[in-house]
Amino acid sequence: MAKYSPSFKREVVDAYLQGSAGFKVIAARFGLHKKLVEVWVAHFRQEGQAGLDRQHRHYTAEFKLRVLEHMWREDLSYGQTQALFGVRNKTGVATWERQYNEGGIEALKPRPKGRPPAMPKPEPPPVPPASIPGRVATHEELLKENAYLRAEVAYLKKPRCLGSSEEVHDPADKARIVLELRQQHALPDLLAISGLARSTFYYQAKVLALGDRHASLKAAIQALYDRHKGRYGYRRITAALRRQLGEAINHKLVQRLMQAMGLKSLVRPKRYRSYRGEVGEVAPNVLERRFKADEPEQKWVTDVTEFKVNGEKLYLSPVMDLYNREIVAFQLDVQPSFKMVRTMLDKAWARRRSRRPLVLHSDQGWQYQMSAFRRQLDEHQVTQSMSRKGNCLDNAAMESFFATLKSELFYLKQFTSVEQLREEVADYIHYYNHDRIMLKLKGLSPVQYRTQPLAA
Repeated sequence: MAKYSPSFKREVVDAYLQGSAGFKVIAARFGLHKKLVEVWVAHFRQEGQAGLDRQHRHYTAEFKLRVLEHMWREDLSYGQTQALFGVRNKTGVATWERQYNEGGIEALKPRPKGRPPAMPKPEPPPVPPASIPGRVATHEELLKENAYLRAEVAYLKKPRCLGSSEEVHDPADKARIVLELRQQHALPDLLAISGLARSTFYYQAKVLALGDRHASLKAAIQALYDRHKGRYGYRRITAALRRQLGEAINHKLVQRLMQAMGLKSLVRPKRYRSYRGEVGEVAPNVLERRFKADEPEQKWVTDVTEFKVNGEKLYLSPVMDLYNREIVAFQLDVQPSFKMVRTMLDKAWARRRSRRPLVLHSDQGWQYQMSAFRRQLDEHQVTQSMSRKGNCLDNAAMESFFATLKSELFYLKQFTSVEQLREEVADYIHYYNHDRIMLKLKGLSPVQYRTQPLAA
């Protein structure tokens, strides 16, 4: 007698389908397990009332294999697969996978009913005819023995041909060797030599034929990793894959594949170390660490950083738009002169597209305290803002860009000259603006974020 009647099952299914409550609420209302309600609903949707009336269901080996292949292909859990295909037994899918891994599709076939027949007593192996004293082996027996010995020699030589001197123990490797030698030698001989059961051989052959189901995804991951020169970790790789492939990619799957492929971000972790000196102002701190802007050309930040190569120095003076973290303009020079800052400003004014109110924030460097610098800001109707003395956190957005630039470029390569570094920095800033995605910008690069169409 069934534990639950078909009418009771129908009452539970109707309560779920006609109401707004979920599986968990319906299960608690009727004192059932949530998975059981999911299975009943799945049976009703697939077969109607007949799915609830049927007490026992027998699955063919082909159906079981189709369920397993769908689960592997879509990377589903046992519970999700069970609910999707309406499998009643809670451990059914897990049992099928174990049976298939042990014996292939033959193990998925239903066992015959009734008591299994008694195992016959093993008979002693017959004495080979050739071992009988005074008997000479026939020509056919010699040919079979010769074929077996040739297959054995070929099988034992195969690992050495592949560059390995060790004995093969893995069933997958054994099956691969047998597949390669099967065209020249009899399969029974090869299976006897390798010690593989016939069912194990056919299972491994099927797995090899299916290939790596994540091969295309691995190729896309490797291409993105190489394109960005190892600067991307699994989070940025995932975001880039979602935009490139146009489909949902699980970040945990990407992380697992990158670990298997030995890919890891080369960027070192960035840390702040700030010194708070005496507090003083040349210009007020208008920005006050509000590093977000609602539109372009609303808040700019600037600073100067230094590189050292073979005893020589190179200085970089950029200006960044806080709306999308884009480097609006920059200038490189071997001396930290005011001319470098003025040239950078001239480039920034040339790219300015509007005369809307703009704040330019910097630290209290001597270049930004000069009257010529403030005069330029007044001419272009720009409000000056300065960090407090000795407090780099007040200009954290610019400091963060410098840390990223040095971690992703300067610390990863050995530069032989200042000129080489100058070219590499210019190339990196173009890459940073146009290609390097940011998770804070919805997985877009700064230029892509600025030029994206506005939502209606």
